[in-house]
Amino acid sequence: MALPILNTPKYPLELPSTGETIEFRPFLVKEQKVLLLAQQSNKKNMMTQATLDIIKTCTFGKVTESNPLFDLEYVFLNLRAKSVGETVDIVVTCPDDNKTKEKVKINLEGINVQMPENHTNEINITDDVKIVMSYPTIKDIDMSSDKDTDTIFKTIKKCVKEIHTKDNVMRQGDFTDKELDEFMDSFNNEQFEKLMVFFNTMPKVRHEIEVKNSKTKKKNKILLEGLDSFF
Repeated sequence: MALPILNTPKYPLELPSTGETIEFRPFLVKEQKVLLLAQQSNKKNMMTQATLDIIKTCTFGKVTESNPLFDLEYVFLNLRAKSVGETVDIVVTCPDDNKTKEKVKINLEGINVQMPENHTNEINITDDVKIVMSYPTIKDIDMSSDKDTDTIFKTIKKCVKEIHTKDNVMRQGDFTDKELDEFMDSFNNEQFEKLMVFFNTMPKVRHEIEVKNSKTKKKNKILLEGLDSFF
């Protein structure tokens, strides 16, 4: 006699990037095993791939590596909340002395993707030149590398979606990597800073917590950003 296959509930979730409502299911024991093995490997690229595979499976293919990174982070937080529990304990370092560590309990369902009001993906480099950026995906960011200058420039280049001039609109595929390198190398510091404002203000999973230093008795506000901050 065959053993029963248990039914798994489905939940609706609105994607931050598009506002589309998708369905997801909690991850199962077999998927949690994959996560634990990836964690035990201490290899960031293995953990990233395991997380991505679980997101794809649990959203029935609706969320993939083509989604912006902040979509993946938001979806995984909600997966974790429905699969393991809504709260998680993390350890933070108090900024008032930069050494005291405190344990904080966080409700994952209260965490959202935030975007500053002044954020835009259209950047006016000059009066006649505008760049339209796309948001970085997990494919655009080398998770196995440190954030050195070369890696940062590669990520920026991958996110250049369109370049508008007075007479033309050039899209990815209309120009070569060499041409894009030469174009960006011609920026002055002010123009390059405009590009960096896009990355610094783009949507991110953010959550501010308040923690009291048990040694100094001072209250600290700490801003958590990105998936790694919550686990």
